[in-house]
Amino acid sequence: MNLHRFWRRYTKSVLALLLCGATFTSAHAIEFMKVEDLHRGMVGHADTVVQGDKIDSFKVEVLGVMKQRGPSGDLILIKVSGPIIDASGGIVHGMSGSPVYIDGKLVGAVAYGWGFTDGTLGMVTPIDQMVKLWDAKYQKDLPNPWKDTQLIPLGTPLMADGYDEASLAYLGTKFKDFGYKGYATASDSTDDIVKPMVPGGSIAALLVKGDLKMGAVGTVTYVDKDKVVAFGHPFDKRGSTGYFMNNSSIFTVVKSMDSGFKLGSLGREVGIITEDRGAGIAGTVGVFGKGIPVRMQLRDLDRGVQRNAAVTVVEASKMTPTLVATSVYSLLNKTLDRVGGGTAKISIKITPVDPKLPTLERRNMVYSGTAVSEKSIDELFDIVESLMNNAFKNYEIRDIDVDVQVEEAKRTATIIDASADQVIVSPGDNIVVTANLQAYREGRIQREVIFKVPDDQELGTYTLEVRGGGVIPLPYLYEKQKYNLTDEIVQRLKVHKNFEDYFKDLSEDDQNNQIVVEFLDDDISMVEESGDKVKKQRLEADEEDIDDDELPNGGKHKKGLKASDDDEKEKDHATRLVVDYVVLGDGQFTVQVVDKKDRDHLRKKRVKEKMAKLKESASQEHGAKRDKTDTSNKPSKKH
Repeated sequence: MNLHRFWRRYTKSVLALLLCGATFTSAHAIEFMKVEDLHRGMVGHADTVVQGDKIDSFKVEVLGVMKQRGPSGDLILIKVSGPIIDASGGIVHGMSGSPVYIDGKLVGAVAYGWGFTDGTLGMVTPIDQMVKLWDAKYQKDLPNPWKDTQLIPLGTPLMADGYDEASLAYLGTKFKDFGYKGYATASDSTDDIVKPMVPGGSIAALLVKGDLKMGAVGTVTYVDKDKVVAFGHPFDKRGSTGYFMNNSSIFTVVKSMDSGFKLGSLGREVGIITEDRGAGIAGTVGVFGKGIPVRMQLRDLDRGVQRNAAVTVVEASKMTPTLVATSVYSLLNKTLDRVGGGTAKISIKITPVDPKLPTLERRNMVYSGTAVSEKSIDELFDIVESLMNNAFKNYEIRDIDVDVQVEEAKRTATIIDASADQVIVSPGDNIVVTANLQAYREGRIQREVIFKVPDDQELGTYTLEVRGGGVIPLPYLYEKQKYNLTDEIVQRLKVHKNFEDYFKDLSEDDQNNQIVVEFLDDDISMVEESGDKVKKQRLEADEEDIDDDELPNGGKHKKGLKASDDDEKEKDHATRLVVDYVVLGDGQFTVQVVDKKDRDHLRKKRVKEKMAKLKESASQEHGAKRDKTDTSNKPSKKH
């Protein structure tokens, strides 16, 4: 094992030296031209790749300088021309970063086209602004990304290798504030080859690597030994980053009515991009970022198909949740090889870098009649986003493990009725709740849940709720509607005392496949997550008292196995029992919490009253039958 680790480290070191050596040979001493030395009519050229790895040139004419027009300062207004421009239909995405030379001096990078023109007008970011990125002060996840409604970089296309159409559409909905749109691309035969970073050559800034790849393709502007600057405009303007720096080979230029783009591969990783700011991106060859590894185990239970895959995503609080969810979504779609509904069991494990912080482990079960793959990733997205943006501690994620099992069957069960052995109790007493459920196309099943009345429960009359774990309280819905609150705002309004309280709430939140028993305020009904009102049921208690010593010790799963300690948990005075179904519906008991010295007396009184009612009801029924018999035996009158 030690030998293996040594060999890995040795190999990485050799690779880093080779990569650095490649950049040394490509770098050359070149003089910069200052903005103040430019004047209208000066002519030069720009270098870029439009196919393969071959660097071509197009003509550049200076029209003027636009003072403080760009996100980092001045921009140089240019007009471009030549066969390359004619063939591509003007400046396109992917040309950004193309170095501009005048009189043998480097002016800067073609960074922008100008919208609503013929594509021949563009802007150049001065090189002196770009090289400052190498010395940029660390600032992670800059707020308020720069935008401009006239300059073309808006809507930077993301090349996606291995992602399906549905997952790219999902990505678009999550990244709509970023202006990104994903385009499927292909692999190139040269992708595994390490290529030097050279001015005018292609570069890819990757957000995801591994069995799937996703990133933006642009052009290298300048190389100084192992240092690289590119793009000339922000990728996302997130400040200090950890994007993966990769080679890219260009297949073709895709023309568009809006703005065309280079369609390129996402090739070999060669370094790390550490800065993403107004003047472009900057990074180092031969140094590699870590990112967050995501390991996936996806299974189609109906066909017996299993897919194991792994990706690494960049660590960025605003991006990572979407990238993780999109990757799982795409690979799950490919595993199932179908669209439509079904039931999924999801297991999530998120391990932090800091060993002092707890590892989050979460299981759940979901059903969707139309889109089980998308439904399966909802909670994954929410959990990753919540952890990375929590208000208490920096929960830096080391890795994520996801296991999803899907079957086409509808595995749901609805609570149709329930009974409680006691409704007159004292603090600390147990209530045995027997829930009867109607499983979809499987008949009725029965589960027992033992609810312990909190030791500190105040005396009084309460509503004991029996519900499915995916059913939410109606008061929450009323509050949301009253104040027009989104789920995000509701989550923010939820008060946690500390990280431990927050983490417990996140990890032990109700599962959809649980029967939950808890006290609620009186006159409360429930609604399903969809917002549909669930019929409120008033449940009755059993007639016969049961001693605590005679109580069953837990519920049973479908296959008759006793519930484990993990199956039944108590949190916030609620008892939860895991079953093999997504549980729907709810019902309520009225429970009296009384002092222990009064409990037995009140129970006997209740039994006595109920027996009297039963006796009276039986007597009335007997009398009605007798009257009916007497009437039928009475002779009819003759006329």
